[in-house]
This record gives sequence, structure tokens and C-alpha cells, in this order.
Amino acid sequence: MGKRDNIKINYLSRDFRTIKDDLIQYAKRYYSDTFRDFSTAGFGALMIDSVAYIGDMLSYYLDYQANESFLTTAIEYDNVLKHGRAMGYKHIGARSTYGNVSLFVLVPANASSTGPDLSYMPILKAGSTFSSAANSMFTLLEDVNFADDSNEIVVANTDQYGTPNSYAVKTTGPVVSGLQQYMVSEIGDFVRFRRLTIPRNDVTEILSVTDSDGNEYYEVDHLSQNVIYVPINNTDTTTNLQTPNILKPMVVPRRYTVEHDQGAVTITFGYGSHSEFADQSVSDPVDVVLNIHSKNYVTDSAIDPSQFMKTDKFGIGPNNTNLYIVYRVNTPGSSNAAVGSITNTGASLFRFPNSTTLLDSKMASVRSSLEVSNEEAIQGDVRAPRMEELKELIKGAYSSQNRAVTAEDYKSMVLLMPARFGGVSKCSVVQDVDSNVRNINIYVVSKNGNTFYEKTNQTLKENVKTWLSSKRMINDAVDILDAKIINLGISFQLLSVMGSNKSEVFNSAMRALQQYLSIDLDIGEAFSISDIYSVLNSVPGVADTISVSVRQAEGVGYSSTKFNVKNHTTPDGRLIMAPKNVVFEVKYPNQDVQGTVK
Repeated sequence: MGKRDNIKINYLSRDFRTIKDDLIQYAKRYYSDTFRDFSTAGFGALMIDSVAYIGDMLSYYLDYQANESFLTTAIEYDNVLKHGRAMGYKHIGARSTYGNVSLFVLVPANASSTGPDLSYMPILKAGSTFSSAANSMFTLLEDVNFADDSNEIVVANTDQYGTPNSYAVKTTGPVVSGLQQYMVSEIGDFVRFRRLTIPRNDVTEILSVTDSDGNEYYEVDHLSQNVIYVPINNTDTTTNLQTPNILKPMVVPRRYTVEHDQGAVTITFGYGSHSEFADQSVSDPVDVVLNIHSKNYVTDSAIDPSQFMKTDKFGIGPNNTNLYIVYRVNTPGSSNAAVGSITNTGASLFRFPNSTTLLDSKMASVRSSLEVSNEEAIQGDVRAPRMEELKELIKGAYSSQNRAVTAEDYKSMVLLMPARFGGVSKCSVVQDVDSNVRNINIYVVSKNGNTFYEKTNQTLKENVKTWLSSKRMINDAVDILDAKIINLGISFQLLSVMGSNKSEVFNSAMRALQQYLSIDLDIGEAFSISDIYSVLNSVPGVADTISVSVRQAEGVGYSSTKFNVKNHTTPDGRLIMAPKNVVFEVKYPNQDVQGTVK
């Protein structure tokens, strides 16, 4: 047995320096007769450096691949998304904001001048667009009927004798932020599981997919799902006030799924043919469950209400046609609107029920009189979740299994609400012990375009409540409430190192604090004074932090909620405790953080 047969290798040597040192020791021990040039300028040093370099690179990529194999250690956004999809998480990407706008039109008076001429009361159709002074675009979601009895009507214009000539009619309608975009894709021969990519990271929703033959494709959660539920207008006048739409199951042989990645959106189709889906009616559940297949026994099966077609082709895939894709895009800078800022009308889609008997000039006058305004702010957090937020959402989605049982489940469900319904920035779930029914209070807060916390508008809160209605326990009563925003200010005193530049120390301290304060606190999360000390003490040139004091920032532009900082500070002075319905925010770090350096 040779002397090199039992060589002990140090597997802890993983970087360039340690691998190089081991190679040098190995060469000196076992190749001392043939290898004597260990100078840094020699050819031997080049070879050892090259091997050490390759070893260091291989070690790095080995560690990198190992880290990316687990959700908790992965650092690549796309890899975290892949882990999430494997755990049942559906990424929502960018989001939209929702709200209501007030709409006004001038309607001519009737023949007796006792009210508006009802025949000229128009219907403003869904899809009409509006914009704010900051060019934020909004689209009407539902048809708005100006002839509704609940609308406000006042005299607008009169003649010289005081007789009304026209009346102003006011109504409201729901809107969503975003701009519609279109894409045409030429489809050739049939491809299994065809995938189309929209190379944008601001797509919030795929609105429609149709082909040149007039066939419509429907979005589903997964391609094996072949039944969706569509709203049908309720024409029964005795019930349509409480139930304007009736949900009907609909088999969708043409369907697709949507995946949001960091820089693109991918649409995936199935691979069946049209001949396999001749019957588009919902199957009898008995036929779906009792798949005996010539056996003399029956297995214990359950009905999946999303699968009522007996097929394994995952839907019809398009071929030899053109696909017309309509989608909505949103950006953080163009998705929010302050009170009264939506004043511009865009594409106004009017319909007059009896247009054939009306005068064109009067209809044109009604169309041109349309005005719009928003009486409440429209805001929401439209950005995609950050890395750490994404990991927490994935964990919550996996543990909740699409059902809300615990407080963590409710929080996860709120944050996972589909993008087309909007999104809140933070939420906190608290059981109301003072209530007779012990209902669940969910406190929410949103962010505006300037990334400041603001109260969530009523429309978004209603969307959250509606979204939770299908997820909550049957005996849970849920209230969506506004979290209280408390703006804080910070003052500090530092002792600088002898001989250091105090101005540079102060600037470094301010930058360090601003970076720390850029991290958003959750609702009910305490504000750590100890962390402020740690951040300041770590700044180069700081010998010690003499004092740190925290106050409530008040005045114009700040929250009006009163809060006693001293009463909520722990006896040791380390934390400012937040009630379960309070969120802390340092709104303007440049002016709310003050300090001196000695």
C-alpha cells in the first residue's frame, strides 16, 4: 500500500485561501522531489491558484444550490415562488386599488317642467374610464343607471322666470385602477400545454382571452378544474334588489391558468381537442363519483365541485388561430387618488333605453355633461410582496389550506386576497371579548402612492369581508375595522469619538436611522427603543448614545389620533407597546428624526 493511499482530506476547506493552503501542504509532503517552486510568481503557484479558484467556485455554487432548495434559506425571488407553488400558494403579483366615484349628468326637464325627462336618463356602461390630475387611470366596473330611484336629483338650470330647464342627477359607481392593454398572439400548429408570456411585471389581471373564431377561454386555478361559477342577471323583480345576480355552474372546456413571476406573466392552456368536449353540460355527480370500471366493488370517492367533466386532457388548447388577450396593468405611482382628484372623463360608454325615439341633440348634450369626482380617497398597496413577506404568505397559505380557522389563517387569507379585489398593506386579527357573539375584529391599514399609511376605504373593506365569507368558519362573525395610525418622532444625543468629524458622524447616524425606520411595523407590533440605541452605537465615529426619546408627531399631515407615548412605554424603557389596533409609523424621517452630536 502506497503512502498516499490513506491521505486524510480536510473537507472543511471550502474557500480559496483554505483550499490553496491545503494544496501547498499536500505538494510539499508528497511531491517534494518534483515540485519545489512555491514562490507567488512561479508557474506552480499559478496552477495551485487555478485549482483553488475552481474549488472555491464549486463550493460556492454547491452551497448556493443547497440554500435555494429550501424555502427558509432561498434568496432568489423566482425560486421562492417555485417553493410556494409546490406548497399550494398562488402568487398574485401586482395589485389594483378599488373605490367609488360620484357621477353627474344634466338631464333636460320634462314637458311640464316638474322633473327630469326620464326617457333621457342614460345608463353609463361598465368599461367607461376616468383619470385623476396625476394621470391615474380608473375603469368603471358595473353599469350605472341614472334612472335609479335612489339617485339624487336637483334643479340645475332655470329660465328667466325660474322654470327648470334641466336637472342634475348624481349617482355612484365602483371603479378599479389600471390601464387596459391588448396583445395579439398568432398561434400555429397544436402544442401540448401551450404557454404564452406577457413580459411585464405590472400586470394585475387577465381580463379576457378569445380567439379569432369567437371562442372564449376562462381562467381557472388549475387546469384540472373544469367548472366555474358565473353571475347571471336576476330578472325576478321581487328578489333582484337583494339578489342582483344568480350564480350558475358553467363547464369551461377552453381554459387557462395564470402564473405571475418576477418579471412576466405566463398563460398556460391544456392539450385536448374539440371533439372530446362535445357535451358542455355539467355531468351528473353520480357519474363522476361512481367510476366502477367493470369492478365488483366501489371505492370511497368524494365529489370535487370543480371537476364535473370526465376527461384527462386539461382543456382544449388553441391551434391555427389568433389569440386576443386583454389585461390590466398597474404601477404604484398611478394607482392611488386623493379625495376629489378624479375629475377627468375618458371613454364614456352611454346607452339610452329608447334611443330611437329621442332627439340626437339632447342625447349628445347629456353625454357631454358627464362629470366625475371621488368623495373618498382611493388607495391600496399595489406592489408585489417583498421577499420576506412572500415567504410568510407561502407559509400561511400552506398551513391554512384555503380555510380560515386560527387568527394566523385569517391574516393569511386577507393578505392573499386576489389582486383584482385590491390589497391592504397590514392587518391584525383580534377576537372581540366584549361582544356578545365574540366576533372577530380584523384591523386593516393601507398605503397611498407616497408609501404613507392611510385608512382603508370602505370599498376595499367590503371586498375583504366578501372574500373572507367563503373562507371563514360558519359561526364566525367578522368585522373589518380601521387600524389607528400613530406617527412617531425621535430625538437623540450622541457622544462622538475624540477627533472625529461631528458633522460626518451626525449624517451617518441619520442615514443609519432612516434605513432602519424604512422597515414597516405590523399592526400591534411594539416600537423598540433598544434597537435605536443599537443602530446609533454601530455608526462609525459614535462613542456612545447618551439618550433617545420618542414622542408623538402631531400637526398638519399627521394622524389626528391621540396617543400617550409615556403610558405605553415599558418600565425598563426598552419598548413602546402598541395596542392590537395600532400601527406605528415614522412618517417623515427627515423632519421627525432630530439629534445632536457632542
